[in-house]
Amino acid sequence: MHFLAALVSPLLLVGGVAPPGAAPVPRVRAMALVVGLDITVPPTASLGAGVAGATLSRSLGTVTVADTRSVNPNTWTATVSATAFVTAGGGAGKTIATTQVSYWSGPVTKQVGGGTKVPGQLTAAQAATLTVPRIAFSKTTGNGHNRVSWAPTLRVTIPAGVVTGVYSGTVTHSVA
Repeated sequence: MHFLAALVSPLLLVGGVAPPGAAPVPRVRAMALVVGLDITVPPTASLGAGVAGATLSRSLGTVTVADTRSVNPNTWTATVSATAFVTAGGGAGKTIATTQVSYWSGPVTKQVGGGTKVPGQLTAAQAATLTVPRIAFSKTTGNGHNRVSWAPTLRVTIPAGVVTGVYSGTVTHSVA
């Protein structure tokens, strides 16, 4: 049994200017759950800067699932989850909880092969908080090799009372 997951470490800046060296650090982890089923994501994303009360919304870049399995039908589900965003060790006033982090997959941006591919959240109006793992995309019918890509958006609302700093969190996509 194989599993593939990729971590994206989005950064956001709350109030002020990013200190030197505050660029996102690439963190990608790959493990396998199903042989022939792979997922790729960009290693990092920057959500920009904002102040308490602001909402930052940015694309995480392209996520791609490639299915080269010979089983038929070959369906799959990609899920997404997130950690809280923290700065300088976390704690009171230094954490943005996942209740403030929303995700929507958007539509297919590119696909190869047949089958029905279904976005978890097609539009911004369907954005889901990442307090629990959510379905990002799925292939519900079809046979044969396939590949699908989408460009999900992450939205973070900066709560009142957080301190100025560079906040980072991890968004994990997985497929099985």
